Amino acid sequence: MAIRNVVQVGDDVLRKKCFEVTVFDEKLATLLDDMKETVRKEEGAGLAAPQVGILRRAVVIDVDEGFYELVNPVIVESKGEQTGWEGCLSVRGKRGVVTRPQTVKVEYFDRTGKKKKLTARGFFARAVCHELDHLDGILYIDRAEKVVKD
Repeated sequence: MAIRNVVQVGDDVLRKKCFEVTVFDEKLATLLDDMKETVRKEEGAGLAAPQVGILRRAVVIDVDEGFYELVNPVIVESKGEQTGWEGCLSVRGKRGVVTRPQTVKVEYFDRTGKKKKLTARGFFARAVCHELDHLDGILYIDRAEKVVKD
């Protein structure tokens, strides 16, 4: 495993739509392992592949509910609304107020290609939405009602 460099706002890779993962192999496993190590070192709640310069639909999320690896994730249902502060490892020194769903249901694949589902609520749902936005080239600052410097 290795710590990867986190790409910063201004890099074009953060604004591109990611490609679906079609091969579930050792290369994907290494990417996910590296992302896990990187997000923990950075003390973040999540990290998407484009944040480490890889245009693939893969994210890792590290929240109180546990550590999750989501490959080709899709939100299939959302309910409610929550508004709160967000930050991003790719937008250092700022935070913003963003409205997200209170609950999301997600279908995804694990690192071996097995299809899975999860329901995320509260902060976990916020983290899922934030990371999945990265896969479509969207940053929280695009959705924020206001952004302030830390």
